[in-house]
Amino acid sequence: MEAHKITVAVTGLNNIDSPGPGIPVIRGIRESKDFDVRIVGLAYEHLEPGIYMSDLVDKTYMIPYPSEGKEALYKRLQQIHAKEKLDVIIPNFDAELFSFIKLEPELNRIGIKTFLPTLEQFEERHKSNLPAYGKKYNVNVPKGTEVFSLYDLNNALKSMKYPVMIKGKYYDAYAAHSEEQAGVYFAKMSAKWGFPVIVQEFIKGTEVNVIALGDGKGNLIAAVPMRKQYITDKGKAWGGITVEDPTMLDLAKNIMTQTKWKGGMELELIRDSEGDLYLLEINPRIPAWVYLAVGVGQNIPEALLKLALGFKVEPYTRYDVGKMFVRYSYDMIVDLDKFSQLATKGEL
Repeated sequence: MEAHKITVAVTGLNNIDSPGPGIPVIRGIRESKDFDVRIVGLAYEHLEPGIYMSDLVDKTYMIPYPSEGKEALYKRLQQIHAKEKLDVIIPNFDAELFSFIKLEPELNRIGIKTFLPTLEQFEERHKSNLPAYGKKYNVNVPKGTEVFSLYDLNNALKSMKYPVMIKGKYYDAYAAHSEEQAGVYFAKMSAKWGFPVIVQEFIKGTEVNVIALGDGKGNLIAAVPMRKQYITDKGKAWGGITVEDPTMLDLAKNIMTQTKWKGGMELELIRDSEGDLYLLEINPRIPAWVYLAVGVGQNIPEALLKLALGFKVEPYTRYDVGKMFVRYSYDMIVDLDKFSQLATKGEL
């Protein structure tokens, strides 16, 4: 079979201490034997390292921040599409997904495919909706509440034991050991991500994650569980190891079957001392550690691409257990004129 020539646009090129999933997604796509791909990077910041990785990214365009709204984004995507003839866009940030989901019909009309959850699926798994989600789908979720003010926060804390987790609407989570500390983290989270801020009971245990891909019809196409080996101060896995864990896979399957989730997702879980699994959050996209899944035999970015293009995809049934990923930082030397060109023209 000859490789299909396609052009794929990818966001999330920020390979920093809280890395975006863009680069590992691109690596997975590049390893596909079925596609001959031109990769177009979509960047928000001029210093996202992926922009300058010319062996992985063929061309980069700047796009407006999600806060500028979906009309500005659509206008920019039309300009890029006119030059690049995009076949598929894979967005990789939580904060931009709302706009991309809303634009799905328009993008489809001009010939650009995406493979994203519906707005209902996206909304119901928000951190603030997790307790209701747990009840609906029969999943253990730590007790939690949304707070919109310091008054709310102090009220919530009265019935909770320390430490408590203070979580941002989109990203970030801190364990607070006192009311003062909770107040500091509340201010930090609300300033950065807006309201609500989530206060959640702290479950002591082992942090485990599952990366999963759903076909939108209730089938689990791919799933790889891992245990975090090394966690940064931002709570990001900087090293992880694949584990054999039927209960984690069953949980992923149960969620996929019931929700008919469409696209990639990451389940952030904790296993307590009794061995029970608790769902801490659902990230509605492919996570940054996706290359571990590729490396153990499940090329999730390639499968997502095939689903977006309407190809038949058989579910993966196995993966290698006991394989690790370790992240590292790497200095690239970049000509200043490349940076200037990007800043003035909005493309490189």
